Amino acid sequence: MAANRARGQRAGLTRQAVLEAALRLVDQEGLKALSMRRLGAELGVEAMTVYHHVPNKVALLNGVIEQVVAEAVPPHFGDGAPWREVLSAYAHALTAALRAHPNAVPLLLSQPAMTPRLTRTLEAVVAMLHEAGFPLPRALDVAYSLTSLVVGHAAAQAGNVGGTDTLGSLAPDTYPLLVRAARESGEDAAQTRFAFAVDALLSGFERELASTPRRPR
Repeated sequence: MAANRARGQRAGLTRQAVLEAALRLVDQEGLKALSMRRLGAELGVEAMTVYHHVPNKVALLNGVIEQVVAEAVPPHFGDGAPWREVLSAYAHALTAALRAHPNAVPLLLSQPAMTPRLTRTLEAVVAMLHEAGFPLPRALDVAYSLTSLVVGHAAAQAGNVGGTDTLGSLAPDTYPLLVRAARESGEDAAQTRFAFAVDALLSGFERELASTPRRPR
């Protein structure tokens, strides 16, 4: 019976196991280390076996993004909670996931990942927002805008862009306000700034919703 088993099914290998191994490799050695051959070696199989689960390199990279996002999205997305509460939790969970996998951040900046799992999540977000009263195009705008904020924040953190340590080391005589602001921001300035940005963005969405004529049911 084992002789009739497909090569991709050896030792219980699944797409999920392949993607988990790919993300571990990216975490440990960066994106440049990720190849079908190297991933096969990590899994103890030939590269062709990996292709049984991910047809090409693009699908593999999309799968890595899927793994990161899955850490931030519960199985039952939304679960009946108010839309603002759901999106706030999603934003903070996704930024935590990206902080845990900084080597994967460039992937989210460089290519739109459209795996079935990610597409189902986006569909659920749009459905939740549409049910709350957002027109469909605006619901999609909300989803993309919030995700862009999270990914941009993660990229800035990975590159330490606008870090308070940098601003705090400027000459106070030349840049008194920047230095003072940086020093008064505290050690958790980046997270505080992110929380402020998320809350401001969601407040803007809420005002937009309040001004939107309710569609007939």
